[in-house]
Amino acid sequence: MSEEVGEKFSPVENKVMTALEDVIDPELGIDMVNLGLIYDINVDEKGQCVVTMTLTTMGCPLGNLLADSINSAVLSVEGVTACDINLVWEPAWDINRMSRFAKVALGIHG
Repeated sequence: MSEEVGEKFSPVENKVMTALEDVIDPELGIDMVNLGLIYDINVDEKGQCVVTMTLTTMGCPLGNLLADSINSAVLSVEGVTACDINLVWEPAWDINRMSRFAKVALGIHG
């Protein structure tokens, strides 16, 4: 990836991130963003969007339902014409990536 970690999102990338808050992990009942599963969003000048994300565990399948929900959410954003999911395992996900909201909702304190 050529993007610097922590690079600011463009307005359309922010809208994609907001749209992804509507994609709920079917096992945990919390959205992908608050779970900390979305690592990066990149939308180029042609409207091609790449969502770099992970899953809670390597054995957790990115089922068709979840992939379809992610694609639908991303494509609902004006200016986005295509969506690719870049599934990565590094850095590994852990509960510290979760928002305070997600931790409270799941009864995790700390």
